[in-house]
Formats: sequence, C-alpha cells, structure tokens
Amino acid sequence: MQMDTMAMMKSMDMGEMTMDMDAMQECMQSLNACAMAAAMCAGSDMMHGPEMATCCAMCSNMVEMAQATMHMMMRPAGMNMGVMSAMMTACMAMGKACAAECRAHADMDEMCRYCAMACDDMVMKCEAMMASMSA
Repeated sequence: MQMDTMAMMKSMDMGEMTMDMDAMQECMQSLNACAMAAAMCAGSDMMHGPEMATCCAMCSNMVEMAQATMHMMMRPAGMNMGVMSAMMTACMAMGKACAAECRAHADMDEMCRYCAMACDDMVMKCEAMMASMSA
C-alpha cells in the first residue's frame, strides 16, 4: 500500500502556519533533486583529488542541509514559522554558495554543472515556498 504523503499533509493542522501546498511539494522535490545532485558531485569530486576538496565539502554540506530541510517540511504538525524560515534561509544560503563553487568547476566536471543547476532550482523553489508562508 502506497502512502500519499501530500494528501496526508493537506489534511494536517499546521498550527499557526499556512502555505501553498503545491509550492511546498515543488520545494520538497527540488530539495531532493538538489541533495541527489550534490551527493553525485561530491563523489565525482573525490576522484579528482585534493584540488576539488572544497567543492566536495560544499556538496556534502548541501546534501545534509537539503535533507534536513526536507525532513522538517515532512512534519507540518510541528512547524514553527520562525524556525522553518531560518532553516530555509540557511538552506538557500548553502545552495547559493554550493552553486557558486560548482560553477567554478563546471567546465572540469559535468556533475558540477548539474549540481549548480540543481542548487539554483532549489533556491528558487524555496523562495517561492517562503513567499507562500504566513502566520
């Protein structure tokens, strides 16, 4: 039996918070894609040696931030506007930094190019979700 997470979330009480559930779903999908691209980029970076250590670390951190943010979104009953906004702001800052680092190596490794694009998309989707949030 497959569980429809978004249908379940639409019926949950989110306390003080409201947001566009379509924006939330798009944001979660983008966070997941970003985490996967960053994980692949970090793995690819390891094969290039020490000159890619910063990119590898940034991508590894991006994976953690994206997953943590997504996990928080999956618990709407426990959402707190201030905490969710801070988490998303931190995730977007990490996404911008990771994209900039990966863009610097985009001609060297195709995974860096994909990661930068995924980070950019994630930032855009998080911004749209934040715009839909209200107390």
